[in-house]
Formats: sequence, C-alpha cells, structure tokens
Amino acid sequence: MISASVPVTFFTLFCLTMLSGCLSPVTLTRAVIAYDDAITEAHSKQLLLNIARAHHHQPIHFTGVSNVAATFDFRFTAGATPALTGDASRTILPVIGGSVAENPTISIAPIEGEEFTKRLLTPFHESKLTLLLRQGIDIDLLLRLMAKELRLNHRDGAVAYRNNPSDRIGYEMFRRVVLHLSAIQDHNSLYVEPLSIERSWTIPADSITAEGFKALEQDYQISYNGKDKTFTLRKLVEGGTLITNYDPNLLSQEERVRLQDENEQGLSHDVTFDIRPGHYGGDWPLTGGFRLRSFNAMLNFLGLSIDEEPEYHVDKDSRTPEVAENPVKTIDLIVSSSAPSGLDLTMKSHGHYYAVNTSGPQSRWNREAFKLLSQLFQMTVTEVSRAGVPSITIAK
Repeated sequence: MISASVPVTFFTLFCLTMLSGCLSPVTLTRAVIAYDDAITEAHSKQLLLNIARAHHHQPIHFTGVSNVAATFDFRFTAGATPALTGDASRTILPVIGGSVAENPTISIAPIEGEEFTKRLLTPFHESKLTLLLRQGIDIDLLLRLMAKELRLNHRDGAVAYRNNPSDRIGYEMFRRVVLHLSAIQDHNSLYVEPLSIERSWTIPADSITAEGFKALEQDYQISYNGKDKTFTLRKLVEGGTLITNYDPNLLSQEERVRLQDENEQGLSHDVTFDIRPGHYGGDWPLTGGFRLRSFNAMLNFLGLSIDEEPEYHVDKDSRTPEVAENPVKTIDLIVSSSAPSGLDLTMKSHGHYYAVNTSGPQSRWNREAFKLLSQLFQMTVTEVSRAGVPSITIAK
C-alpha cells in the first residue's frame, strides 16, 4: 500500500522543479544590477579622486572597465527515496539539492598614451556643447564648467576674458555674459542652431563624364550654362553652430554666409554667439565666442577652486533680465578630515574626505553639475581600448 502522501510529495517535487527555472533569471537580474551599481560608484569615485589629485597638483589618472564577462552555473537536483526505518518506510521522502556558481571576469584598462591625449587633454568640440544644450541643460552651468575663456568682439578687435577667479576682471565679465545667456534661455528665447547656407561651384562642362554627372546629381543641384558651357553645382551645407536670441533661419542668405565665414575663422572648440537688439535680451547686444576646455582643465579648475582660486559671487549685469539661479560655485565641494554625514557622493583621498555638497539650497544644482561632469567624461569616450595597452584582469 502506498501512502497518501505520495501525490503530495510528487506535487512538492514538481513545484520545486518549476521554481528552479525561475531562479536563473532572478539571479541574473540581481547580478547585472549589482555590476552596474559597482561600475557607476567606481566611476563617481574616480571623478572625486582626480579632483583631489588636481587639488594637490598631482597628475590625474583614469581606469576604464573595458569588459565584464560573468558565467553563471545553475544546478538543481531532485528525487525521492523511501523512509529508512519503521512504518514510515512506506512513505516517499523528497531529496532536493541545488547550487548557483558565479565566475565573473572583469577587465580594466588604464587610459594612457594617445587615448589619454584624445580623451583628457584635447579641448571639447563645439558640437558636444551644442548637443548638451539641446538636451535642456542650463547654459550657465554648462559654460562655467566647459569654457575656459570668453572672447567679446569690440570695434578695435576681440578681447579675451578668462574663466578664472584669479583674473578678477575676466572672471566677472565671463560670469555676467553667461548669466545673460542663461536669462535668455530661461525665457525660451535662446536659439542653438547650425547655420544652413547654400554653396555653389562652377566647373567646365567638358570636364565631367556621363558617369561623373550621374554621381554629382545625387548630392548637388546642377544647372547648365550654355553661354560659357559650364555647370553650376549647388548644395545646402550645414555650417557651425551659432547661439542667438533670434531665429537664424530668418536671416538673408548673404547674412548667413557672412556669419558662417566668421565662424570658420575660429577653432573647432570655439562656440560663437550673436545677441542682437530688438529681441529678448537685446538690451545688452553681444557678439563673440567661448573657447572650450579639455576635461583635464575642468578637473584642474574644480580642484583649484577648493581653496587656492575659490569662486565668488558675481551679480548679473543691470541690462540682464532676471535669472533663475546664480550659485557661487560651479560645484560646491566639501573637504573634511572626518566622514561627512548625509552626503552620498564621497571619496577619501590624501587623508581627507572629498564630497559633493548635496544638502542645502543648492543641492539640485550641485547634483546636476556632478552629473554633467560625469556625462562629459563619458562623451570623451569613443571606445575603451581592449588591446594594445597594459591591462589588469580580475578573476573572482
């Protein structure tokens, strides 16, 4: 006679078998999230660590996680056996076993050599600043972090104003100009658009073969001039980005060409602006540009701002409309001999704790500023090299 507990036992085994099938995706999900949290925390701490290095005039250094490969081994065993003694020997008892083994391999590669030069020492291209502006980031925050100097056009030429608190005249002019642009942005009247202009070329008709003409038709508008037997090629070209307080598409073709020619005279890390009368913010007309920093220069700026070259409050110009925010510091960094409480962005270095001040009235600004710093570091990445440089592989 078979005990009535047999169906119950088989039902229990069936449920445990089904449960084992759910175990692997749950474990995998937790592992992916854990790796993501660990890499994000390491990334944030590296940023704070390098600010501390800049504070102490030491060279910066970054190490990137180039690969995470984790192997999971899920095993589950189930069976049944009769009880060994007494009347209970008629009862079927389940035998259950299971295990989960994780074998991650994490490869990290230092950023050095040509990669170090391109990512950390080369100034940012103007397209990266305009990309971030189109995401709705405050232009005041963006320029205070990314720009090393302001160049204003005057009748007798351009004058440079450095974004450096040790240069009092330059720093205060820089701050007032970016506050002016920020006020225009707050009013939704700031345009960040590429200059679209039409370029034309004239070439002799007998210099183009039939195959060449067919290829040109795909990219150019072509018109034939029978009088001088030439072809005129026309193409709409997207030029450099211009920051304005008016819609640049409303300008004439000649005016756009003039602005683009002036734009092309600058460097790839120059961002030009043109604030005109008759539009919002036009009470203070401004033309000029900003010259962008490298990521290394940003870290040096933040490190020196802790005590050697501290930032200070600068009032907006009297011609500037009201602005939403005007914090004293680009990022408010706290340096303490003891671990600060209530702050989540903290790193110990050089015998002190370095932290982002995420409490108080400017906590949102400081969080956004540190997040932007992290995004800018990520924007220097094309691809973390997996070969050709010394690397460290950590096998758990």
